[in-house]
Amino acid sequence: MEAIIRTNKLCKSFSTGGTQLHVIKNLDLTIEKGAYTVIMGNSGSGKSTLLYAISGMDKPTLGEVWFGGEDIAKYTNDELAVFRRKNCGFVFQQIHLIDSMSVMDNVMAYGLLLTNNKKEIAKRAAQLFDRVNLDRGLWDKYPSQLSGGEAQRVGIVRALINEPELLFADEPTGSLNSASGIAVLDVIGELHAGGQSVVVVTHDVKTAARGDRILYLHDGAVSGELRLAPYDGEDKGRRMDALQKFLERMGW
Repeated sequence: MEAIIRTNKLCKSFSTGGTQLHVIKNLDLTIEKGAYTVIMGNSGSGKSTLLYAISGMDKPTLGEVWFGGEDIAKYTNDELAVFRRKNCGFVFQQIHLIDSMSVMDNVMAYGLLLTNNKKEIAKRAAQLFDRVNLDRGLWDKYPSQLSGGEAQRVGIVRALINEPELLFADEPTGSLNSASGIAVLDVIGELHAGGQSVVVVTHDVKTAARGDRILYLHDGAVSGELRLAPYDGEDKGRRMDALQKFLERMGW
């Protein structure tokens, strides 16, 4: 498959207590266009740090991050901000909606960072709200009036409003109950089936089982990889069995 992101000798270190903590170590990695990539690993393995580095949310200490023929590791902070707005959508465990703005205005505000065409952004927002099955009666509500699952659907629409090349999700179901979590995973799965490239970081096995490529991170390096057929909801037992065996081999 065609690469959408490729890293070369990627390193990320942090200074703590006068010492250097090396979180990502000389990592060579390819993220494939159109794939549903899941990054797993124990706490402290560098999962979120890796996501931030490859998405332009944070600059690596050393190495390269190639996207569309450009090494974004060389970008300034301002250039990275433009890169993220144009190419990346983000879904987090904490949804970070603005409480004083309506659901629609939360999405519109992000879309208007790239264009002043309010009519076009509003039209796309409405299409996306319908796509994630968010009732039209909620569009003028405030975040405090939504359930956790509803708020995360708003977060997904906000992430997609600028038509990103890649959708990044960091523990997207971590703060949701089981039913809401499944509904959000169904939405992400439908987006992927429609051609959206997806990268998910998670500790949750059920979330990970939705992916077709699972990478296991250990001490800042990929120690194993599992390929699965695209998720269709029909082979859950065999899928979970294959994933559990893979995680056992990785020392999960």
